[in-house]
Amino acid sequence: MGYEGWRSWFVEASAAAMQAVPDDGVAIFYQSDVRRDGLWVDKGALVSAAAARTGQRCLFHKIVCRRPAGTVTFGRAAYAHLLGFSRAVKGTPQGASPDVLPDGGPEAGRKAMGLHAAAVACRFVASATSTRTVVDPFCGWGTVLAVANALGLDAVGVDLSTRMCRRARALRLELPAGHG
Repeated sequence: MGYEGWRSWFVEASAAAMQAVPDDGVAIFYQSDVRRDGLWVDKGALVSAAAARTGQRCLFHKIVCRRPAGTVTFGRAAYAHLLGFSRAVKGTPQGASPDVLPDGGPEAGRKAMGLHAAAVACRFVASATSTRTVVDPFCGWGTVLAVANALGLDAVGVDLSTRMCRRARALRLELPAGHG
């Protein structure tokens, strides 16, 4: 599909996910920048473009350190973007959390969302919305689903890979103190 085809697909898929979220819900994305054809692709910016297309406003944009600051990487950034969007929900000082998470937390797999980052996202949903069901349309390892369940929320995950769906279904987590 080439870079432009992939970029267009990514923005459209993100927009479709956002459009499925009720006005009083929150669409949350965890995106690591990647290199394609030797150039960095800012996936946070692509998700933000999808949000603008669907009338969503940015509630938060956090940087999550996946590796210690100063780590040299090639191909996958040592950080990720954690972004939250909504049409109607507004952030409050009571629901605020750090803009930079120096440690995303333990990861179930190499490309998985860290436990601490997932807890920040799910705690926001639990405290700022009436939503009690988290839907993860690209669930991968299932960290968000397991964290949502640990916080008493229902969770539904979908992934293209049957193998990843089995892994996500089996993942059980207990949140460490301060993360639940």
